[in-house]
Amino acid sequence: MSEERIRIQDDLYEAVNGEWLKTAVIPEDRPIAGGFAELEQDVEKTMMADFKAFSEGTKTSDIPELKYAVALYRKFLDTERRNREGITPVLPLLDKIRSITSVEELNAAASDLLMEGVGLPVQVSVEADMQDAMKNSFIVKGPEIILPDTTYYEEGSETGKQLLAVFADMAARVLSCTPLSKEEQRIWLDDTLTYDALIAKKVKSRVEWSEYYKSYNPMSADEVAAFTAPFDIRKLLSDLYGDRAPSTLIVYDPRAIREMNGYFTEENFSRYLHWAYVCALLKTTGCLSEELSALGRTYERTLMGVDADPSMEKQAYQTASQQYSEPVGIYYGRTYFGEEAKKDVISLVRKIIETYQSRIEKNTFLAASTKAEAVKKLSAIEIKMGYPDSVKELWSRLVFDEDDSLYAAMAKLSAIRRKDLFDRLLKPVDRTEWLMPGHMVNACYNPSSNDITFPAAILRKPFYSLEQSISENLGGIGAVIGHEISHAFDNNGANFDEHGNLKNWWTEDDFKAFKDLTEEMIKQFDGIEFHGGKVNGELVVSENIADNGGMGVTLEIMRQLPDPDYKAYFINWARVWCMKAKEEYIQLLLVNDVHSPNVLRANMPPRNFSEWYEAFGVTGSDRMYIAPEKRISIW
Repeated sequence: MSEERIRIQDDLYEAVNGEWLKTAVIPEDRPIAGGFAELEQDVEKTMMADFKAFSEGTKTSDIPELKYAVALYRKFLDTERRNREGITPVLPLLDKIRSITSVEELNAAASDLLMEGVGLPVQVSVEADMQDAMKNSFIVKGPEIILPDTTYYEEGSETGKQLLAVFADMAARVLSCTPLSKEEQRIWLDDTLTYDALIAKKVKSRVEWSEYYKSYNPMSADEVAAFTAPFDIRKLLSDLYGDRAPSTLIVYDPRAIREMNGYFTEENFSRYLHWAYVCALLKTTGCLSEELSALGRTYERTLMGVDADPSMEKQAYQTASQQYSEPVGIYYGRTYFGEEAKKDVISLVRKIIETYQSRIEKNTFLAASTKAEAVKKLSAIEIKMGYPDSVKELWSRLVFDEDDSLYAAMAKLSAIRRKDLFDRLLKPVDRTEWLMPGHMVNACYNPSSNDITFPAAILRKPFYSLEQSISENLGGIGAVIGHEISHAFDNNGANFDEHGNLKNWWTEDDFKAFKDLTEEMIKQFDGIEFHGGKVNGELVVSENIADNGGMGVTLEIMRQLPDPDYKAYFINWARVWCMKAKEEYIQLLLVNDVHSPNVLRANMPPRNFSEWYEAFGVTGSDRMYIAPEKRISIW
């Protein structure tokens, strides 16, 4: 008896992708296969061949900074030296941490430790100020935790217990390679887990972080210092900036800072030091011997359900392309992304912005004054398409010595980057920076600079092709473009103005109406059962608003076409979200990702638009039907 085929009216995602899902094989070194992942693999395969040719001298590039990436690639592949050195390269750093015996000594060494990547009792950074996006501010938040989210630490979380057990086993095996005695190894690890459990009670959850505009909490440096004592953050600021140290800090995680005395008491000081030692060690394993590198990936492999590590050649390329992402991305864009395609997609972006403006002007829940502000913001969005025109000066300073060990080379690159990051506090924000390099298969909206970025690597089938119909391209890259634009008006972006400043540009009634619609979007997804768990509507609402907006604006354009093919539009929309994943990775995303599961991204937004029902004759008896009064259209 033949298997009954899934009707598109009952499950768009399965009807379009079902046959592929039955036979698709997830690579052993990846947690997923499918739309985004296949493009990533294609880019990686192409670029690995180029790096091999660069390394062998059979290919050259006119981008000077690319030679540093190739040199790092070669250094990574020198496994003979890495295996011979073992753990030796990182021992000076570990000895430095171990030599600290008092809070006073920690305060004296804090700026050096920061530049060497050692975790301090608080995390610090420099980012664009949310209320004045042209200037940079000093950011403070709580320390990192081992598990992906605070929810994993809740009583009864078997997943959390299992992951901590894997982490503990991995850490114990890596610690056994250090000069610590067996008793010290046991104490160091026990203290690391105890300290981690303490800070997990204080730091924000993923749901709390998902409303990122709420992270803006200015405090005076003196006030923060009172909370962080005996750790002296004013000494850290003075060491970094001298008499130009900032008097105001932006605290992204106020609870973690206000309650810091609860986890950084004199009693817990040795626990902190042991935590810092273990975490610093584990962060460096990828630069050490093959054995330590593989061992240090154990927790990550378990977390994502990955069967094996990438080949050494692939790891070498991945490391080099991450460390030199901008020059590598520019090389990829110039080599593999045509100007004709770039012009075509920019034209499409402008059309989508124009149509978005029309939709805002026809919006039924906004007052005229709010519409005018929304249009002002929309009109100011900057488009970053393909790849940057030139390589920033920083990348020419990211150099290391030929005789450096891999660890030493990576440590130098990290220190240069950190110094550049903290030096930015004394400079205006550089709004010409790209958040994503040209070889990345992704796209983004930056609320601080009100810009959208579309790297060259995503501008291919099924998202976009000059060979695809306009209906297919609108269902692919068009909806993605609309999605990123919609982030300017989601529950986070709606709190920023056209300059990227945190500012209320809404009337009180309009914002209430918007919040009500946001609540409806939360309810539409909240509690949907998925792989033994449930979707958290609050966690994923910003991305769902963006998906909904991207579909709304591109369907509006479809209506203006002389011969729109709505079936092709929705089929390509579903094809874009095709994904086969390891169960562990699915569970990880369900708890931590601000995006809904891909099957829901494919199946939920179409139900909110009449074109879906007309294209496939969807009626009340079909599973892909929702009643008109429950359909949501915000933008």
